[in-house]
Amino acid sequence: MNEFLLSWSQRILSVLRIIAGFFMIWHGSQKLFNFPIPLPPGAEGPVIVVAGAIEFFGGLLILVGLLTRPAAFLMSGLMAAAYFMAHASGGFLPIVNGGELAAIYSFLYLYFTFAGGGAWSLDNLLWKASEPRALRGEAA
Repeated sequence: MNEFLLSWSQRILSVLRIIAGFFMIWHGSQKLFNFPIPLPPGAEGPVIVVAGAIEFFGGLLILVGLLTRPAAFLMSGLMAAAYFMAHASGGFLPIVNGGELAAIYSFLYLYFTFAGGGAWSLDNLLWKASEPRALRGEAA
């Protein structure tokens, strides 16, 4: 059973990465293009535009698995900043302050920073031969 799970771990990592990137694109699209739903009134300004650009373009990079580690690191920091700027003042627990999504995204992207894009990523396709085996999730 462990061999089966291990053989699929990099592929499932890719599926998780693709879904996370796809979801983040829409957060950025909302901030940049008011699509698929408009931003709430009063949510505008340079911080929203910068966050939207990082979410949209970072989400695209994460979706295809290109420059996954640096994009994920930037997005992890963005989500941590979003949590502390928009939610933490509303109470300690994310369930209370409404910051669960920002918190979990922050840790998910931090995980991608260390785990990479998985088997089905452009990173893997372009740089597989030059990456040490341990970083590819293979035994030495």
